[in-house]
Amino acid sequence: MRRWNGWGDESVAFALNEEALGFLAQRIGTGTPVADAEFEQASAQLKVSRLPEHRLIDTSPEVRLRNALGQSLPDWLRLRYGVIDTAPDGVAYPESAQDVRELLEYAALHGVALIPQGGGTSVAGHLTAPSGTRSVAVNMTRMRQLLYLDTESQLATFGAGVFGPDLEAQLRARGYTLGHFPQSFEYSTLGGWVATRSSGQQSLRYGRIEQMFRGGSVETPAGTLHLPTFPASAAGPDLREMVLGSEGRLGILTEATVRVTAAPAYEAFHAVFFPSWSAAETAVRQVVQAGLSLSMLRLSNPLETTTMLALAGHKRMISLLERYLSLRGCKQGKCMLMIGVSGRKSLARAALREALGMTLPHGGVHVGRMMGEKWKQNRFRNVYLRNAAWQHGYAIDTVETAVDWPRVEIMMRAVESAATVALAQYGEKVHAYTHLSHLYAQGASVYTTFVYRLAGDYETDLARWKSLKKAASMAIVENGGTISHQHGVGSDHAPYLAAEKGRLGMSVLRALAEHVDTQQIMNPGKLLP
Repeated sequence: MRRWNGWGDESVAFALNEEALGFLAQRIGTGTPVADAEFEQASAQLKVSRLPEHRLIDTSPEVRLRNALGQSLPDWLRLRYGVIDTAPDGVAYPESAQDVRELLEYAALHGVALIPQGGGTSVAGHLTAPSGTRSVAVNMTRMRQLLYLDTESQLATFGAGVFGPDLEAQLRARGYTLGHFPQSFEYSTLGGWVATRSSGQQSLRYGRIEQMFRGGSVETPAGTLHLPTFPASAAGPDLREMVLGSEGRLGILTEATVRVTAAPAYEAFHAVFFPSWSAAETAVRQVVQAGLSLSMLRLSNPLETTTMLALAGHKRMISLLERYLSLRGCKQGKCMLMIGVSGRKSLARAALREALGMTLPHGGVHVGRMMGEKWKQNRFRNVYLRNAAWQHGYAIDTVETAVDWPRVEIMMRAVESAATVALAQYGEKVHAYTHLSHLYAQGASVYTTFVYRLAGDYETDLARWKSLKKAASMAIVENGGTISHQHGVGSDHAPYLAAEKGRLGMSVLRALAEHVDTQQIMNPGKLLP
């Protein structure tokens, strides 16, 4: 069963070994475990539903609690401490576009806010019910079928509530793949990917969701918006861009047509180490600008590299690796790069050889496939470390942005430093480390993880998070980064959006939302503060 107050399946655990716990204790101090609230205790807090009855809406406290929040750290704090101050009054499970249309009419008639959701994996506050307003969480996961596959055009149409594994299984059975693999892949949905402009781990080959999304249907309060598919068009602005990243403010995506490709005949992930960040960043920039047919480049900075090796287990093997790397010049300050290739075997291997050859002048040390394949094996399990860390008294949170190449290192250091200063006011240390999760010819994403100790008190832990989040977000804004490269805006990032869009841009977005949703019943408070 899905965890109600953490990540993933209850049967899956990703334990922190003694070496890892010792590493964290050395870096930031020993954590003190916090007692979690019980599900029954938390659900009993919910106020009685204020909704008029409807055949599609479940108002039971248990269902409402399981659909109340996402996976952001504030969401976790509310659930773990049992402080459920907001929750939807009901949960609907539409099975067709007509059901969605019926819910829109119901919401307009009764002044009820609708909160579209899929797998509930949001880490930016997309799913929080608006305070003081009756609301319904619209869970789209029953609309998950492959509706049509056009093999000539390589287009597939799905119900928007399809989970990542189900989508891939339906395509792989026919010899195709979408290739969209965010870390939340197991529990996130196609509609959520489109609504938040998601990026998968292998976007270097397959593209971000905006390159994959070719059309679909959106049910808005003003009517149905049909987005036909074209290979290309010069007929004015592309209306798909209104839907991409709209986060439910315009309506509910009911079906999406996406570009698919033949399932790769060959796939491999290799690891390369560099002696320093400067050498590593220069190498990956040259590799990505060469336009090679790679599927992934993922570069960890020195502290993330050290952390990954510390958490890996297999102490003897890691010790041998460290000794080998030291002999090859990769000592203190070394950085690890993951290189992925997918496709026809001959072409993939040729691209890999070319990329590896380009790393050599920068001191790159290729250590083969073992670490890369281990990463692939665990790439959807690593997020379970959040559960394990919490059990030992630690919180884990992340921020991510993207900037042009001249500002990449500046941004990395600014965000890590801002978090350090923010928690120092509480007498606490933060273990902050960064990787470039997606690389482009123009620049790169900068993805920073923070680990710090829990206080054991809801108000104190929420205050610590707010300080850290604000400091990191301000560092992003002040250094010219986008407030979100892949997690969307929600409510957590909304205060910083205007710095990116400008006054006129924000007014255009508001006018668009107000035009299709005059009563402002669609996910209020998200995206547009």
